[in-house]
Amino acid sequence: MTGSPLIRALDRVSIPFLGLLAAIAIVVPVLNLAMSPLSAWYVPTYLVSLFGKYFCYALLALAIDLIWGYCGILSLGHGAFFALGGYAMGMYLMRQIGTRGVYADPILPDFMVFLNWPALPVYWYGFQHFAYAALMVVLVPGLLAFVFGWFAFRSRVTGVYLSIITQALTFALMLGFFRNNFGFGGNNGLTDFKDILGFNVQSDATRAALFAASVVALGIGFYLCRVIVRSKFGKVLIAIRDAEARTRFLGYRVESYKLLVFTVSACMAGIAGALYVPQVGIINPSEFAPANSIEAVIWVAVGGRGTLVGAVIGAILVNYAKTTFTSGALAPYWLFMLGGLFVAVTLLLPRGIVGGAQDPGIAQPRPAE
Repeated sequence: MTGSPLIRALDRVSIPFLGLLAAIAIVVPVLNLAMSPLSAWYVPTYLVSLFGKYFCYALLALAIDLIWGYCGILSLGHGAFFALGGYAMGMYLMRQIGTRGVYADPILPDFMVFLNWPALPVYWYGFQHFAYAALMVVLVPGLLAFVFGWFAFRSRVTGVYLSIITQALTFALMLGFFRNNFGFGGNNGLTDFKDILGFNVQSDATRAALFAASVVALGIGFYLCRVIVRSKFGKVLIAIRDAEARTRFLGYRVESYKLLVFTVSACMAGIAGALYVPQVGIINPSEFAPANSIEAVIWVAVGGRGTLVGAVIGAILVNYAKTTFTSGALAPYWLFMLGGLFVAVTLLLPRGIVGGAQDPGIAQPRPAE
């Protein structure tokens, strides 16, 4: 297609994929809310919440594919941005509890009352308003990514060194959030949520709405990524991925391109975390664990980096397998199976499931990378 990048993004892959997401966002809530539990078409609420969580993971995988598959930035710390978005939403949900908490304090969350906090910390101000919390969901991960990227990319830190630094970032945040005096619930994190926008987070209707919101957010994120990678900006990103030194020699400010796409990716991860928290009912420092970020990279590798659709498919398939195999006799061996899957894909399908089936083109990473 010709015209603006907004039109060119709607290609033969994007239109069916976005159509499928739209259908899922409508049909699944309807089958959950309108059908009788005795009907063969009924979708149980637990499956709605489970797949809502998968779609949040898919949005995180999409954010990683944008920077890794198209710009060559391998981040092993994107779980930090996911968790920060989740904590921002968790703080809003905690402020909605009010006097319904265990200690019935109208202002302080229960964990602060238990730890004898004299007053609400300044950084908790404003989180009683959804609009403010939604702004923080995007602003906090984006600002951290901007500051981190400013120093890292200007110093021309690349490759494995950048990956290690991003991993150190999320590990440092995990250690900080584990501390009770950090003001975020310590080891237990934030939980016991009651309402979101005045609706009970445990009700079937709210869970169906959160599922639909997750699918819609994934669709918007996918479309945004397609617009980016099919624009002139995206072609420069691909050039940076394939030949950074040559791109810099041609006069492009490589650091600026990297910084912008890294910040956008972090904001997407923050939104994924914010949608994830009300569906699982808790956010704690374990979400910062470096292993979570590494696992998210495996989702992208399995699905096919540099494809966008592959990142979504990889996230859903791997997490569905995780749910299946960690609930039975094979649970102790899941990590070995995940590692084996990554090795098998690397050796047999170096471009992932979707990448291996897709025609080679400009958007495909070179197999040698």
